[in-house]
Amino acid sequence: MDFNQRSWVLAFLGFMFLGGICKADGATHFYDFVLKETNFTRLCSTKSILTVNGSLPGPTITVQKGDTAFINVHNQGLYGLTIHWHGVKQPRNPWSDGPENITQCPIPAGTNFTYEIIFSTEEGTLWWHAHSDWSRATVYGAIIILPAANTTYPFATPDAQETLILGSWFKGDVMEIIKDALATRGEPNISDAFTINGQPGDLYSCSNETTYRWLVDFGKTYLFRVINAVMNEEQFFAIAGHNLIVVAQDAAYIKPITTPYIMITPGQTMDILVTANQTPSHYYIASTSFVDGHVKFHNGITTAILEYNGNYRTPSTTPFPTLPDHDDDTAAENFTKQVRALAGEDHPISVPLNISTTMYIAVSINKRICADSSCAGPYGNALSASLNNISFQTPSNSILQAYYGGNTNGVYSTNFPNIPPYFYNFTGDVANNTLYPSFGTRVRMINYGEGVEIVFQGTDIIESMNHPLHLHGFSFYLVGTGSGNFNHTTSPTTYNLVDPPEVNTIGVPKKGWAAIRFVADNPGVWFMHCHLERHASWGMDTVLIVRNGNTSESTIRGPPAHMPPCSNC
Repeated sequence: MDFNQRSWVLAFLGFMFLGGICKADGATHFYDFVLKETNFTRLCSTKSILTVNGSLPGPTITVQKGDTAFINVHNQGLYGLTIHWHGVKQPRNPWSDGPENITQCPIPAGTNFTYEIIFSTEEGTLWWHAHSDWSRATVYGAIIILPAANTTYPFATPDAQETLILGSWFKGDVMEIIKDALATRGEPNISDAFTINGQPGDLYSCSNETTYRWLVDFGKTYLFRVINAVMNEEQFFAIAGHNLIVVAQDAAYIKPITTPYIMITPGQTMDILVTANQTPSHYYIASTSFVDGHVKFHNGITTAILEYNGNYRTPSTTPFPTLPDHDDDTAAENFTKQVRALAGEDHPISVPLNISTTMYIAVSINKRICADSSCAGPYGNALSASLNNISFQTPSNSILQAYYGGNTNGVYSTNFPNIPPYFYNFTGDVANNTLYPSFGTRVRMINYGEGVEIVFQGTDIIESMNHPLHLHGFSFYLVGTGSGNFNHTTSPTTYNLVDPPEVNTIGVPKKGWAAIRFVADNPGVWFMHCHLERHASWGMDTVLIVRNGNTSESTIRGPPAHMPPCSNC
């Protein structure tokens, strides 16, 4: 019996011991992910990085809407970690969601764990990535969810498709970079390059021979799946000479947007139609930072090449797209404000109108006082971050396992506040007492079936900037955004309750607010956090726990027979 056969026999025995596999309407798929150190050469030097199956990016998971996938993760690396299936709702199955010490403890080196990934309403592009410290810098890949059998796209079927994943490359060891930053309490090192499908591209040293190339045929239309897996920067993205028609975001269809560029935050995915209708030649694909705060960031440009098939003279100069300036928040807003759900007969939406749970969450970068001003942050203090002035402390045990087992003592408390502890001019003259947050593992309990509205309020503490916030376990409706402080009387009158986009990651505007709505119909423990890794590491996170409903179909499924141990991690 070979490695794959043996691993799947053991995995199935575990699930059968639990009581069998949950019936799904669609097909069932099986993958083996082997985590291992692999040497890669980038930017003129070679280093060992953690990979899945030896590749960067890792393997693509391809399913149809409503399918189930079992992914057996074999950790042959040097340390424990987990995998998250970003944007997959995982109905009633938080056990396979993946964030470290939120829904599981790390998979120890030398062991394996099988995730059961349940696809439900998602259709389009999502992605998977490691969810332990900064290991996702090299452990990530695409998830392609095709239309269900006997259905099709809400647009003409494209001739072919291509996936581009934007990433970050660090010359140093990413785990040591964040470890050192947390030890000194200062800012972590910025990346040394951006990448497209693992390659930095022509504008970086020692990179032009390996630039990623996308071959196209004149006259054909391609479905272009773009994923932002960059660690700490939002991105502007464009293709020289070619319009982009954006047709989906976060695996939900939107009204088509024709645009010369997109702005995509870390965590987001976009499906884009590109027609090869220009003079056959080579054209640059390019992506660079959108950063509207006064913070350290990598300001390079990663490139790939769109190359037409056929016989033609190679251009002496390859056309380059026009990208907005790195701090052009007007360009970012001009794109994002166009995004609206398709909301058609075959792709309906259901925006909750009866709201019984409301939260108003201030999103802040903070400081922490250090004795003798001994830290590497501003004025010798430590850098931190918070939601409602609570800087999240990741526990040493799994919150889900503590909640499910009824033994929550010392793991978390249920007093995450619905509103900020202080009200002030969030986007103007902030009060000094908000500089220093409280620290703890505080969660918010929500009853099953409630209509939930969360307003995220950007603040000007330390530094104001756009924050990409991601909620596990749900797609939600972005019903409104605005500048300045949210006004509880007038701001809701601007909401779009007709065709708001259904997404899993949003950008909270610099010195502004964003309002989301969803129905709490997925019982479980669900992480909510900023998808800029340095902010998540500093504590810009919390957890929503949706209680069980009154039926078996509104109750968390039982745990797998084997979960990674919460000791010796």
